[in-house]
Amino acid sequence: MQIWIDADACPAVVKDIVFRAAERLEIPTILVANRMLRTPPSRFIRAVQVPSGFDVADAHIVSQVAAGDLVITADIPLASAVLERQAHALNPRGEMYTVANIAERLSMRNFLEELRGAGVQTGGPPSFSQADRQAFGAALDRFLARAIRS
Repeated sequence: MQIWIDADACPAVVKDIVFRAAERLEIPTILVANRMLRTPPSRFIRAVQVPSGFDVADAHIVSQVAAGDLVITADIPLASAVLERQAHALNPRGEMYTVANIAERLSMRNFLEELRGAGVQTGGPPSFSQADRQAFGAALDRFLARAIRS
């Protein structure tokens, strides 16, 4: 198992939580972004810089992810593609994307995108909070504990 991070928009605090888990459990972790990223010195953590462009980082993750891997992303279409590859997806606020909930998430995302396209102000997500950080850490711990047991 590896952990993949869609790193362009991932909060730094989420990356830090993943870095600590990767070191503690010795899990290979790859950050993918279209810019150079700094990572802590570790034999388990590395960064991959992809060319600029729409969804280039997402395409790289999808092409490299293996069944059973975990992808950290807030990108719902990426999460859907990852699930199709029998991998797991967790958003930075601690919600696991599943086969059972991804269709609803995609529909809502597409609906809001249509509203924005029509000029309706839909607002953005709330700012990342301490509760989000705790929810992410707890969800990551639960996932890794299950993955290690299996």
